[in-house]
Amino acid sequence: MTASPVTERRAYPARERDSHRTDLRERGGSRPVRRAGRPSTPGPADPSRRATYGLDAFTFFIANLQTGFGPFLAVYFTQQKWTQSDIGLALTVGSLVSLLGQMPGGAFVDASRSKRFAAGFSAFWVGASAVMLAALPTYLVVMLAMAIHSAASCVLTPAIAAISIGLVGHARAGERLGRNASFSAVGNALGAAGMGAIGYYLSNNAVFYLAGVLVIPALVSLSFIPSGRAVDAGRPRAAPQEPEPREVGGVSSLLKNRALLCFAACMVLFFLANAAMLPLVGSVMTLRASETATALVAACIMVPQAVLALTAPFVGRLAERWGRKPLLVIGFAALPVRGLLFAFVSDPYWMVAIQVFDGISASVLGVMVPLIVSDVTRGTGRFNTALGAVGTGMGIGAALSTALAGFMADELGSRTAFLGLAIVGAAGLALVLLIMPETRRRNGDEAHDPS
Repeated sequence: MTASPVTERRAYPARERDSHRTDLRERGGSRPVRRAGRPSTPGPADPSRRATYGLDAFTFFIANLQTGFGPFLAVYFTQQKWTQSDIGLALTVGSLVSLLGQMPGGAFVDASRSKRFAAGFSAFWVGASAVMLAALPTYLVVMLAMAIHSAASCVLTPAIAAISIGLVGHARAGERLGRNASFSAVGNALGAAGMGAIGYYLSNNAVFYLAGVLVIPALVSLSFIPSGRAVDAGRPRAAPQEPEPREVGGVSSLLKNRALLCFAACMVLFFLANAAMLPLVGSVMTLRASETATALVAACIMVPQAVLALTAPFVGRLAERWGRKPLLVIGFAALPVRGLLFAFVSDPYWMVAIQVFDGISASVLGVMVPLIVSDVTRGTGRFNTALGAVGTGMGIGAALSTALAGFMADELGSRTAFLGLAIVGAAGLALVLLIMPETRRRNGDEAHDPS
């Protein structure tokens, strides 16, 4: 009986079989490197629960910590018998450092080999600046603490965005950024409530000691994220057959990025219209309902935070289904509607309800800003620098907004001021509709970020 032909196709030895399969893949053989939807190893789109929950907790505790540097600062400085000019100067120092430090902070994160280290380093100094304020409230120490806080925050924000996108990949970045925004909103709300209670029952400087202590759980949460998984969102890993993307140019490369410039221009107009709206509402409420103005202003702050916490994850998922521009239009459209309603509504309680539109805008932009910047700088290695550049534009718009609204309110009345801000917001919406391109890439991760 003759031997069956099957016996001629015996198995390769282990080493020979592995090299044979490697040759097939290199020559573009029929066996794919991976099957869609069934990765052989966990990729950046499938982070561990430990890493996911660690990032959730980190954004939550950082939001708690940063809450202490909000309205509690003015209360604390007043308690320390500071004059209004001294308080204004201290706040101005922080604002200037924050404005000028956006791009250098982003560039630092781009240059950092470990985004987790950059986030932890900056979080530590935010907490240290809070302790400095509480322990040594002298003039020079306070100025130094405000500068340190603002500079560290300029690093912290892009570092969190880079870790988030690096953890899940570009394809699921919207969902992850939406989750970040939700946990941050909850952290802000609970932080404000907790610090308000501590300031009332203990002392105002205890608020800043608490902020310093919150660094500890934040750093513990950060340790749950493996540093090897927190890759740079601006520098995705290339496919074997493609060259690794290089860092091209510096600021000059950003100035040639048309989509980035369009988005920055839109954001300047948005913040030019948005930043002064809530302070103007506070002034109007004080005149119309002086006894309950503080509670009503607090409600105006809490309503958008609640909307943000509930809707941000949903916005992140929609960003991957619908694209970026439709959601951006919704976020920008809510601003002029809000301004028009404020102009013609006189009941303070209805003004609180109108703040739902602020929550819609905050929910959309909280996700869209890092997501769109990531889209338009992908593969350049300049994601964080570009995020800082957009942040600088937002800061410039916010700084001009208060001056513009104050002038209009003094000269023409609050209703005209609201109408003027609504017109600026409508101009931003028109700019989005006319010049802003859709930045979502279809099947982008398949081509550029394989596992």
